[in-house]
Amino acid sequence: MAKQNVSEQFVDILARAGVKRVYGVVGDSLNPVVDAIRRNAAIDWIQVRHEETAAFAAGAEAQVTGSLAACAGSCGPGNLHLINGLYDAHRSMAPVLALASHIPSSEIGLGYFQETHPELLFQECSHYNEMISNPRQMPRLLQTAIQHAIGQGGVSVVSMPGDIASQPAPEKSIEHALVTSRPTVRPGDEEIDKLCRMVDEAKRVTLFCGSGTAGAHAEVMEFAERVKSPVGHALRGKEWIQYDNPYDVGMSGLLGYGAAYEATHECDLLILLGTDFPYNAFLPTDVKIVQVDVRPEHLGRRSKLDLAVWGDVRETLRCLTPRVKAKTDRKFLDRMLKKHADALEGVVKAYTRNVEKHIPIHPEYVAAVLDELADDDAVFTVDTGMCNVWAARYLSPNGKRRVIGSFSHGSMANALPQAIGAQFIDRNRQVVSMSGDGGFSMLMGDFLTLVQYDLPVKVVLFNNSSLGMVELEMLVAGLPSFGTTNKNPDFAAIARAAGAHGVRVEKPKQLESALKDAFKHKGPALVDVVTDPNALSIPPKISAEMVTGFALSASKIVLDGGVGRMVQMARSNLRNVPRP
Repeated sequence: MAKQNVSEQFVDILARAGVKRVYGVVGDSLNPVVDAIRRNAAIDWIQVRHEETAAFAAGAEAQVTGSLAACAGSCGPGNLHLINGLYDAHRSMAPVLALASHIPSSEIGLGYFQETHPELLFQECSHYNEMISNPRQMPRLLQTAIQHAIGQGGVSVVSMPGDIASQPAPEKSIEHALVTSRPTVRPGDEEIDKLCRMVDEAKRVTLFCGSGTAGAHAEVMEFAERVKSPVGHALRGKEWIQYDNPYDVGMSGLLGYGAAYEATHECDLLILLGTDFPYNAFLPTDVKIVQVDVRPEHLGRRSKLDLAVWGDVRETLRCLTPRVKAKTDRKFLDRMLKKHADALEGVVKAYTRNVEKHIPIHPEYVAAVLDELADDDAVFTVDTGMCNVWAARYLSPNGKRRVIGSFSHGSMANALPQAIGAQFIDRNRQVVSMSGDGGFSMLMGDFLTLVQYDLPVKVVLFNNSSLGMVELEMLVAGLPSFGTTNKNPDFAAIARAAGAHGVRVEKPKQLESALKDAFKHKGPALVDVVTDPNALSIPPKISAEMVTGFALSASKIVLDGGVGRMVQMARSNLRNVPRP
């Protein structure tokens, strides 16, 4: 058997770690690794048009599967393009291994063509970031990088000069068993006892849930029933906690709706479950707060805590629920459920009257029809900006659907690249990219990746010819909108020219049939929907505190419009409220 080179050994280790594909753009220093992938049946090379897409796609794959995904960039500008998608993956706790190939090792530090310093560039968006400077380093260094990405949840970056990649691998290299899954973390008995006492002493308990409640739906519902607690959520907690939830009081934060804000402020004990909710202006300062998180560095960095609990949400609640005394007083819970239903009823009417005749089309109407027609197990990828608003308010979670976006990093242009990664996992699962015209046009070149691989991603384009969220930011800051208008082409015509299904929708009555036709189409499809750019309005109550800092955190944004099927859930939950 021919002796392996370093690239072949590198690819073998990735395959052992469960990596199925590597996203990237070929080139110079990366070529030996790409050639090793070509000759390895266990792993595929996925050619994209921009390395930023590669990193976003890998991050989405990791979020959907929970397993390690990989991307790669050639030396200098090639791997530099990865950085935005890697930031997003890292902040989403998605286990991603990025290969940043490097200039020849003998030229490092001498200002060589395309020279950068990956070990500095990627430091802030990774748990592990090291360079292979000797073939004997490679197996242990790559294995260490893999275990950092999986064990800590986030990105590891390995830099490797092209000449090192081509060298013979050492004959007696050290390889060990790889860690490919994370353990659960149980809090100590002392913390559980303290939390138990606090819950028992509190009269009004509210739970506020984030993405850390994934896999803990049953435990959260059982605990909420035992202590008669309203359950609110952050945007990243929506898909995990809102469905089948008779205690639901909606979402707090920038896109908040319902009674979540009131429930978190009117309780006397707020328990934050698996959330790194960034907008502390929406958190109370005069109630007791407990935070439960599997990452200790998250504890207390958003608000002053009365108790910090380091642990997995599911394991913590499994320990806690049997120990707390069952509460019988539902007054607080029922009052919050009533407030939630009233709040939704109050705003739903604005977009339920004559919406099928309104031109330009209400984006809320598009989102509501999309929610109705999409599969029960669809994966939605959502662009940052106004698409976040429509997803937060109209997509109905059910325990099988997934909703992925750049919810922590807040990057534009994430939806299409993330849809690529989600669709490669399973071509038979419906993947819908909710794209804004600004985000879509930024990385539009990778629509060609859908065509090249015949990926059946459905792009639903909310085309308001503007950067709508930026206009809102300017409005909040008291500035006239400027530089936010897009002069757009007919995106459907571009899709057809590329070889995909494309249709433009300008009238509401065309929408449902256009979406149905796109969903039936076996390959990639784009539905270009011309929407009303004036769909969002600002509420009258904006506190001075909320107008400081990041422009989006300037207001407690409330749509003067609908909330989709959530109002039905709120009505249903009210039926459980005892009548006097």
